[in-house]
Amino acid sequence: MSKARKIHCAVCKTKDCKNGKDCFQAAEAHQEFYRDGRIQTLLRAAASIEARHYCQETRIRETILFAKELGVKRLGLAFCVGLSEEAREIEALFKRDFEVVSVCCKVGGIYKSTFDLEQIHSDQEEVMCNPAGQAEFLNQVKTDLNVLCGLCVGHDAIFNMRSQAPVTTLIAKDRVLGHNPAAALYCQYIHRNL
Repeated sequence: MSKARKIHCAVCKTKDCKNGKDCFQAAEAHQEFYRDGRIQTLLRAAASIEARHYCQETRIRETILFAKELGVKRLGLAFCVGLSEEAREIEALFKRDFEVVSVCCKVGGIYKSTFDLEQIHSDQEEVMCNPAGQAEFLNQVKTDLNVLCGLCVGHDAIFNMRSQAPVTTLIAKDRVLGHNPAAALYCQYIHRNL
């Protein structure tokens, strides 16, 4: 791929790549990524779930099917304390098929003042989210797959960087739109304020 070439696929009107066009002459180089055994396993499982259940299953069910396809035994659930009820229900569903290890974002009880972090309410002591710690707990028990449930923007990135197991997102946090971030694109009143 040429360094001088700019990539803006989001504004492409034809998306000819879906018909096999290699717009950037990168397909051959990119195929090498999928020769890696771990990535190839994930790719095959993801393709199987898509092919067998296209437009038929919810994200929760697809996550369960994906984990089964991978042969997951121990599944990690990293969740936001604000989605504790959802995490409890998700863990109950996952426990039908897997050993589940769940870890809350506030694990460790580290105060934001420890790292001089900005607080929501400056007049009280606040505990920070600990996504690196969440990942470490799941690394220690050697989860096969980790599922994110509502981690904050940025905290999810930290978790992904630290997790030794592959990570998939079940719920993307959006406090304003009921954890449905795409709704901002569909509601004209919200969209115009973006």
